[in-house]
Amino acid sequence: MDIRDILRKSLLFSGLDENHLAEVAAIAARRPFARGETVFAEGEPANGFYLLAQGSMKLCKVSPDGKEKVLHFVHPGETFAEAAFFGDGKYPAEARAVEKGEAIFFPREGFMGLLERNPRFSLNLIVSLSLMLRRFARQIEELTFAEVPARLAAHLVELAERKSTSFQGTTYLDLDMKKGELASRLGTVSETLSRSFRKLKEEGLIEVDGSRVVIFDMEKLKAAAGRRPA
Repeated sequence: MDIRDILRKSLLFSGLDENHLAEVAAIAARRPFARGETVFAEGEPANGFYLLAQGSMKLCKVSPDGKEKVLHFVHPGETFAEAAFFGDGKYPAEARAVEKGEAIFFPREGFMGLLERNPRFSLNLIVSLSLMLRRFARQIEELTFAEVPARLAAHLVELAERKSTSFQGTTYLDLDMKKGELASRLGTVSETLSRSFRKLKEEGLIEVDGSRVVIFDMEKLKAAAGRRPA
């Protein structure tokens, strides 16, 4: 796929005309990665940011005793590490590939030049960072106040909104990570996550078969997640 076609699918570059897309493509570099590969480590100099073109990436922090805390899973079309532009110049977390794929790299100096020349880039970057801030604020709120079943329900609702199939009121989706990684993402342990899946199942909201989840009543699952009806 042409790099400009990849850029068009990203919020950060949405609405740009062909000339501006060509400017971005001129400074960008394609970077394939293997499953399990570390794209950048926490504390490394932030010499640029990325757009995920294919595959799946997780942003995580690792404690001194080796425990991993997943902060966010990046999906194709999403950018990551933009915030490092405005901090202390270092990546605040590690980016590790969940599966094989490709990212588009934007060097710091080249992209800052685009920001100076085109206000549209600046506006899109502000929107992108605002959405990221909102996402992390919601995550902090869930981890602070919500019980694990509610956190799990919220994750399933979010995942279903992003990628699922529906038939006669029933929603089908595949988990986008291993259950151990999901437990880390939700701030809990595997045993508690299993009990939470079982609780939602006993309430008649879902059925689980390996990584496949069937949602029988989306509105009730949203209520379990603490979401207000639309």
